[in-house]
Amino acid sequence: MNMRSPRERPPWLTAAALTVAVLAVSTSAPLIAFAAAPALAVAFWRNGLAFVALTPITAGPRRAELGALRGRGGLLAVLAGVALALHFATWMPSVQLGSVATATALVATQPVWQGMIAALQGRRPSTAGWVGIGLAVAGTAWATGLDIGVSAQAVLADVLALVGALAAAVYTAFGEGARSRLSTTTYTWVCYGTCAAILLVVCRAAGVELHGYDGRTWAAILALVVGAQLLGHSMFNYALERTSATTVSVLILLEVPGAALLAWAWLGQTPRLVALPGLGLLVLGVAVVVLGGSRERRRATASLADVADPTPR
Repeated sequence: MNMRSPRERPPWLTAAALTVAVLAVSTSAPLIAFAAAPALAVAFWRNGLAFVALTPITAGPRRAELGALRGRGGLLAVLAGVALALHFATWMPSVQLGSVATATALVATQPVWQGMIAALQGRRPSTAGWVGIGLAVAGTAWATGLDIGVSAQAVLADVLALVGALAAAVYTAFGEGARSRLSTTTYTWVCYGTCAAILLVVCRAAGVELHGYDGRTWAAILALVVGAQLLGHSMFNYALERTSATTVSVLILLEVPGAALLAWAWLGQTPRLVALPGLGLLVLGVAVVVLGGSRERRRATASLADVADPTPR
């Protein structure tokens, strides 16, 4: 019998999976900006529909794992879902209020926030980590400082995107603990279900309409679910079985130029030239944080769970 281990399978399959994943997540912000529906409603539907799509798997082949939800793993998954709801409730409105390029770049600072959270917990980042944080902060100040002269709405969009990045870092921190106890499918199902339930309450309380959209908007929402939410997530996890977590973390940053190019070609959003150096500095800083953190994890033989479930965007 000719059995291959995951890392012995054809390299082109991994390359194809990573390509599909990057393209899928790059469509997220442009689709949110395109949808003629409130951002909170779009956030509810993309999580609610993803929860429904995963239910047959969780209630079927993964049914035996449901008992584990009564323990600490289930609690951490619920807390991760709460953080995910905050992530979507802040970042998705920022896309509609501001530009796709800036919102995507600012939410990509998630690893920077993770490094700062680790520092507060007494786990000091490496020298490279601090350098990366400094570069990212400088790039953020450059890009967002320019928006002060544009409008108050642009500044609000920047603040929401940064809060979304912080929430994503908290989501990842809770997810790291939950993933050590639950499978990816069960953990994701609980996260999306919790997130959708919270967003539904928020939408109802705020009087946000959840229906009555045109066909193009529903198509955009479905594309978000199938593309960024499920396909991108699945392909990244497939690739993580065959390549390093650092490679995946750095490649996720390609979402920033990918989303900006799609927004320019499809939505006519031309990035301001004066903001591009700041956005580039921000992405460079995040990449340095990721690479520096990878060296630290190798020394400490840490788990890969912090990137095994990339934050949906």
